[in-house]
Amino acid sequence: MTDLLNKPLANEAASDQYAPKKEDKFTFGLWTVGNRGRDPFGDFVRPALDPVYTVKTLAGLGAYGVTFHDDDLVPFGSSLAERDRIVKEFKQALDDYGMIVPMATTNLFFHPVFKDGAFTAVDPAVRAYSLQKTMRAIDLGAELGAKTYVFWGGREGVDAEASKDPTIALKRMREALNFLCRYVKDQGYDIKFAMEPKPNEPRSDTYLPTVGHMLAFIYTLDYPEMVGLNPEVAHENMAGLNFTHGVAQALEAGKLFHIDLNDQKGPRYDQDLRFGSESIKNNFFLVKLLEEKGYSGPRHFDAHAYRTEDEQGVWDFALGCMRTYNMFKEKVKRFAADKEIQGLLAEINGGDQTFQGLLNGYTPETVQKLKGYDFNIDQLATRGYQYEKLDQLTIEVILGVR
Repeated sequence: MTDLLNKPLANEAASDQYAPKKEDKFTFGLWTVGNRGRDPFGDFVRPALDPVYTVKTLAGLGAYGVTFHDDDLVPFGSSLAERDRIVKEFKQALDDYGMIVPMATTNLFFHPVFKDGAFTAVDPAVRAYSLQKTMRAIDLGAELGAKTYVFWGGREGVDAEASKDPTIALKRMREALNFLCRYVKDQGYDIKFAMEPKPNEPRSDTYLPTVGHMLAFIYTLDYPEMVGLNPEVAHENMAGLNFTHGVAQALEAGKLFHIDLNDQKGPRYDQDLRFGSESIKNNFFLVKLLEEKGYSGPRHFDAHAYRTEDEQGVWDFALGCMRTYNMFKEKVKRFAADKEIQGLLAEINGGDQTFQGLLNGYTPETVQKLKGYDFNIDQLATRGYQYEKLDQLTIEVILGVR
């Protein structure tokens, strides 16, 4: 395997303001840069990447950490001795290159045994095996220092609607999460769970398909304080939803435990494109939300290089994700410092402050005042809100002309 760190990468200008640094908390999954370019219509185009080599190369690009499914690190079916050797070498690489493992997860979707799902499969043996595999993977994540454990229900859904009672499927999902929360507590692990919604693919319909669905489900669990969300850009966009609004809902609820960044061309199949490569305006507002509302977790890129790329292209892709995030972050600062924009926002959000005192919560006195007031709705309806101007100024900041 060629050591590309000894060759010029796209990060030659390491001193520029957009160059990634450890404090940016950028992370990648082994499966992201390790994606070999296979799709439903074509076979692999790139060789497999060794996890130790991946840690070394990502560290050289300025990444903060690396994540994995259990099978990404320890190949499915490995012996105990082989498992221990791989984990030991991986730990050493993390120490050598100053990287951490902030998140881990379980592959409950690739092997044919999961063709009907894992925790919601109709076969009790499959559900039991899924718990076993997940407990072992949680042990591995804890051993490597992961603080967040993600659950993506890749095949937790249906193709034939008659095959499952959805109320029973949700009950089985709840039982599995409750069981695994108890397991983490009993083992004394410092780990929280983050559920990852997706509306479809690879199943026709996936249970708990959006941020809102999962947020409601979390509060039905025995330990809701242990469970949050890991929303992904492409997944909400697949349903035609506003991802930034979904993230805001998770943030406002104190449930944004992790986030997956990538990009997507509309409501199609899950594309996992390089972050910021398509939805520039939407991703500007996403970064603005994360940076201004105090999200302190990893900025995790769950994306992969185009199938056209060789290994060099993989590292160009990884560096591009991080640099583009930092470019958006700089644009967010410009937006906040722009006097015309901030003045316009103050004017827009000012309005008639006469009524602000009546909007601070319920009291019987407030009820009487509101019910008795004669609003001049015709006058209220004449107001122009200057949103066209605001949006144009925003575009000018994003495009770099302000």
